[in-house]
Amino acid sequence: MDRGKKRLCVVTSTRADWGLLSPVCRSLRASGLIDIDIVATNMHLSPAYGNTVDEIIADGFEPLRVPVDEEDSGDASRARVMARTLSGMAEAFSILKPDAVLLLGDRYEMLAVASAASVMHIPIIHIAGGEVTEGALDDSFRHAITKLSSLHLTATDDYRRRVIQMGENPDSVINTGAIGVWNAMNIPLMPAAEISESLGFDVTVKPLAIVTYHPATNDATPPVERLQSLLDALDRYPGLRLVITAPNNDSGGHDILEALMRYAQERRGRAVAVRSLGAYRYHSLLRLASFVIGNSSSGIVEVPSAGIPTIDIGMRQRGRIAGPSVIHCGDTADEIAEAIDKALSPGMREIAGRCENPYGKPDTCRLMTEAIEAFMTSLPLPPKTFYDLR
Repeated sequence: MDRGKKRLCVVTSTRADWGLLSPVCRSLRASGLIDIDIVATNMHLSPAYGNTVDEIIADGFEPLRVPVDEEDSGDASRARVMARTLSGMAEAFSILKPDAVLLLGDRYEMLAVASAASVMHIPIIHIAGGEVTEGALDDSFRHAITKLSSLHLTATDDYRRRVIQMGENPDSVINTGAIGVWNAMNIPLMPAAEISESLGFDVTVKPLAIVTYHPATNDATPPVERLQSLLDALDRYPGLRLVITAPNNDSGGHDILEALMRYAQERRGRAVAVRSLGAYRYHSLLRLASFVIGNSSSGIVEVPSAGIPTIDIGMRQRGRIAGPSVIHCGDTADEIAEAIDKALSPGMREIAGRCENPYGKPDTCRLMTEAIEAFMTSLPLPPKTFYDLR
């Protein structure tokens, strides 16, 4: 480790955020201008969610691990995880002594990471601020992280304007496009036969849907009850084959995970459930799927670049910018079935095949890398000031 270089700590807590952060970390490592440390926490270290820390290691990094897992899945459990994350990250930052911290997104544990960094006077670089998801507590967490951060890499111009509206200096807010879209367009694809072998499930038989359903944490109805409407709708299409991925570990996530695993087991041959596909297999599978269904941000941000429709269910992603290939529907089985009919229609397939992704830029990874390196060389920073709109 070159002690003369600035040192960046990248914190990742889920398979989803590492899939997005990985190309940026590899690009920063390749340029050699700064040193990179990775901290893996929360879901990465959980066997129930696939021990996805192994994906970080497979990318050539040896992460420092901060275990914070909690077996319970209620709201109080999430608060306890936040407390453990705050304490664990204080220890990690004391060991690593980074000059800055890189975070992505809006999860509750990332607010704890940002809080620890802020208290310890470590500048924060935040990816994906300015977005709106009215159906999840993540909406508030994301905006809170924005106010604790000093450099903002947003996915669209509208999101950039929103971050500035929150009092951030325009010079510190850069629209880089979404790194997930860059991944979708640049990641090497796994052959269909290899995917089928890895899943023990033939992914070449159509129609094929990828199912990803997370708790909508601002919804008063229990998530597993909402999930049942989706499962009832899917059962109306016995010829539809399903690759089901695990939810995140927000409140109610464990109940959803158990229900999805049971559903796939009872429909073996037609459905398969996997705790983590990984970025390589996920993006490869998108090219083979007929559509994606659920309530994940990936369906809105990344999937349109694969040229297939997305069915976005319920309130979780309400407020996000979405392209014409995204079909929004309610939570009932009838509404979901109507959306499935639309997704399978030739007209919708044509729309999805030619639509532009509002989150896409051809050089997102380069823009992020250069912005992060320029920020690191500018350290130390003067105190932040509030930028007033005129």
